[in-house]
Amino acid sequence: MKLSVPIRIAAAAALLAAGLVAVPAAAAAPPTAAAAPDIPVADVKAHLAELGSIAEANDGNRAHGSAGYQASIDYLKTQLDEAGFTTSVQEFTSGGETGYNLVADWPGTDPGQVVMAGAHLDSVDSGAGINDNGSGSAAVLETALAVSREQLEPAKSLRFAWWGAEELGMVGSQHYVDQLPDDERSKISGYLNFDMIGSPNAGYFVYDDDPALEKVFTDYFAGIDVPTEADTEADGRSDHASFKSAGIPVGGLFTGAGSTKSAEQAEKWGGTAGDSFDPCYHSACDDAANIDDTALDRNSDALAHSIWELSG
Repeated sequence: MKLSVPIRIAAAAALLAAGLVAVPAAAAAPPTAAAAPDIPVADVKAHLAELGSIAEANDGNRAHGSAGYQASIDYLKTQLDEAGFTTSVQEFTSGGETGYNLVADWPGTDPGQVVMAGAHLDSVDSGAGINDNGSGSAAVLETALAVSREQLEPAKSLRFAWWGAEELGMVGSQHYVDQLPDDERSKISGYLNFDMIGSPNAGYFVYDDDPALEKVFTDYFAGIDVPTEADTEADGRSDHASFKSAGIPVGGLFTGAGSTKSAEQAEKWGGTAGDSFDPCYHSACDDAANIDDTALDRNSDALAHSIWELSG
C-alpha cells in the first residue's frame, strides 16, 4: 500500500521519535597521532654527567675494550631494564678486544615493522667523549625512557641501540647488521642515527639519505623556526652507513665536528664563524663543558618527535 506524502512524513517522524530509525552520523575524523613529550635537557645532561664520571673513574675515557666502556653499557642497561625494555648485549671482537652493542626493544602492535634509533657509545682513547658521542647516546636513552614513562603503544615496534667500536670504523653496528637474518633486516622500516648533537659551536644538519626520513626532521625544525642544512661532513662516517649499505632507509641529526663554521652559518645559527663546530673533537677537552645546551635540547626533542611520528 502506497502512503500519501503527509502520512509518510508523519510515519517517519514517529519512527525517529521512537528511536527506530538511526540518524546518519557525520564522518568520523581520522585519529590524530599523539605529540611527542618534551625531553627535558636537564635529564639528558644528567646522563652525560654520569658518563663523564664513568670516564673520570676509568683512565679518562670510555673507549672500545676499556673498563669505562663496560661501565657505560652497564649504566644504560640498568636504566632500560628498570623501565621495562627487553634488552640484549651483543658481543663482537675488534683489535683483539671484546666489544659490546646494547639493544633495547619496545613492542608495537605490528611486530613485522621496526623503527630503530641508535648512537655510538664509545669514545676515543684521548677523552671522555661527552659530545662525541655521549650527546647522542644520552638523548637516545632519555627518549627511550620517555617511551616507557608515556607507556607508548606504537603501531611499529621500537628498537633503540648503542654501538661499540664506532671510532674504529663502525665495527659494532656493522657486526649487528651482518648478523641480522634477512627476514629481520626487512622488518626495519628506518634507522635513525644521532652522532654528536650538542656541539658547542653548533650547526643544524639533517641527513639527506632518505627523503621521507629527512622531511620528518626538516619539518620539525621548520616548525620551531630553526633553519637546517643537509649533512655532508658525516656522510658515511657514522653507524648509519652500516644500515644504508644493507639497503635500510636511514636518517639522523648532526651538529658538526671538525669542519669550520662559515660566516653565513654563523649568521643564521649564531656561534663563531671561522671556528670548527666542535673545537674539542676527538680531544681530551670533550668533557661536560663541551656541550651547547640549546642544540642538545632541540635535537633531543627532534629525536623524540621522529620516534612518535614514525612509529605511528
